[in-house]
Amino acid sequence: MFIRTLSLRDFRSWEHAELELSPGRTVFLGANGNGKTNLLEAVGYLAALGSHRVAADAPLIRIGTDRARIGATVVNAGRELRIDLELNQGAANRAQINRSPVRRPREILGILQTVLFAPEDLALVRGDPGERRRFLDELCTARLPRLAAVRADYDRVLRQRSALLKSAGRQARSKAELSTLDVWDGHLATHASVLLAQRLRLVHDLYPYLAQAYSSIAPESRPAAIGYRSASLPPEFLDPARAPQPDDVEALEANMLRELAAARPKELERGVCLVGPHRDDLDLMLGTAPAKGFASHGESWSFALALRLAAFELLRATGAEPVLLLDDVFSELDRRRRTALAEVAAGAEQVLITAAVPEDVPVELSAVPLRVETNGGADGRISRIADQESDAATG
Repeated sequence: MFIRTLSLRDFRSWEHAELELSPGRTVFLGANGNGKTNLLEAVGYLAALGSHRVAADAPLIRIGTDRARIGATVVNAGRELRIDLELNQGAANRAQINRSPVRRPREILGILQTVLFAPEDLALVRGDPGERRRFLDELCTARLPRLAAVRADYDRVLRQRSALLKSAGRQARSKAELSTLDVWDGHLATHASVLLAQRLRLVHDLYPYLAQAYSSIAPESRPAAIGYRSASLPPEFLDPARAPQPDDVEALEANMLRELAAARPKELERGVCLVGPHRDDLDLMLGTAPAKGFASHGESWSFALALRLAAFELLRATGAEPVLLLDDVFSELDRRRRTALAEVAAGAEQVLITAAVPEDVPVELSAVPLRVETNGGADGRISRIADQESDAATG
């Protein structure tokens, strides 16, 4: 899989860009603030419908405009598909496949697969559980694009059920309200069971890749392991060595309904939903100790890198090799970690790299350089590719 063309309009600091790309390695060179990362962010957004830097879409739209556009021609096993996405201020985003509109942007998921490693990935180890849940869910969706609809349905039901809990907690609880809550319990359990089954399957499948990747990066360190943490699941489901079962979804749904029933008094008292995958976490272990709080700075970087390399190898094993995105990470890594990442990158079909100076890129990664700079604009930050004609790179 590789990207043949990438186009941007009013995305971040890019007023306009049309890039021709090819398999192999391309490095975007330029000083900090010139817009290099914005290019990789745009590619990652096409793959996951989300940014690795911000939670909302508004910062992605260039200042002074009301919409941004990202487009790419993706080649997979000789087949070309064009995907286009429009991000709108105050309105729904829109998408196209081969210039034809689709009903929902999530219909483009799966056409482009990427694995992005960035300095922000340190939060996978040191950050809040939400960072690790997002890692799980985005990787699950890359493997099974239809899971995006399940995630959206779960989030919608969770919001509505939480609003009902707050309302019921402030006033006398009528039979009608409790009956309505039973209905929402059923909806929540239905969507949660599918999401949980995919998360547990992912942890099982990712485990050996993670252990191998970490061992190759930090052979002198304690062995790395991952596990799924949930206060509402039976212990047998939490063993990462447990193989997925055909009836997992039904068993998880039944368990979810039981846990919701047991938690209802506390939920009504507190007005929040206390049970479900939105409260779970991915355990990262070094030996017998959790990585968060016990890992050194170097071990934390090694674990974050191992998670991304494991994700890359897992997706690669499915037959559709993802595009590897490396956002200014080589300068953050020591020699051993740089070498481990460079070895994987050297064998990838397409790698897009950002770096401040050529020396930041390992010599074994011969790459096509594209220099990124900024022109003066109203806000002083309109990016362009320096070695292209100005009318082709900026508007």
